[in-house]
Amino acid sequence: MKLIDHTLLRPGATETEIAALVRDAREYGFHAVCVNPFYVRLTKRLLEGSGVKVCTVIGFPLGATLPGVKAREAEIVGRAGADEVDMVINIGALKSGMDDIVYDDIRAVVRSFKSVVPKGVVKVILEVGLLSREEIEAACLAAEEAGADFVKTCTGFGPRGATVEDVALLKRLVGGRLGIKAAGGIRSYEQALRLIEAGATRIGTSSGVKIAKEAPE
Repeated sequence: MKLIDHTLLRPGATETEIAALVRDAREYGFHAVCVNPFYVRLTKRLLEGSGVKVCTVIGFPLGATLPGVKAREAEIVGRAGADEVDMVINIGALKSGMDDIVYDDIRAVVRSFKSVVPKGVVKVILEVGLLSREEIEAACLAAEEAGADFVKTCTGFGPRGATVEDVALLKRLVGGRLGIKAAGGIRSYEQALRLIEAGATRIGTSSGVKIAKEAPE
């Protein structure tokens, strides 16, 4: 279960639900707990001593936040205790052919977050359901050149979730140079396994416990 980022990003998530998410992560040994920025400090405290990482999101879920705001958000959550951040690219800029803006946006977050968390991990959410193949290629190139550690398929709030085809394409584009996080609509062990076989190195899901229970002994 070390490939799972156990996730709760619903806007109405309560402190009680976050505490339950943390208990699940401790019990099943998930890689990380992924929460909205407001809950980073609480999650860090509740996970103390567990070895489970704290992951949060930047510019979420639309990606259209100004680059300086994203960079500042990355710095704040890093100081609050985040080990990893999943940032949404500027999708509109990408679709407008502004590849330099997309690069600068990612680079600002990478620099800001790693200035306070040197070993921190930055994942770049592409929202592949909104992109053409050419746009996915451009986004992967920007992520790699900007120093990100992962590309990620979806926010879970977009038009669709991750597919095997999406992950296989990302694997062809980034090879072993970047990690690949599959997220969005992953609800079963069988589905997660297919995505891992296609090249995913991390699974983001709110169904971590269900997947863990379905896994063979």
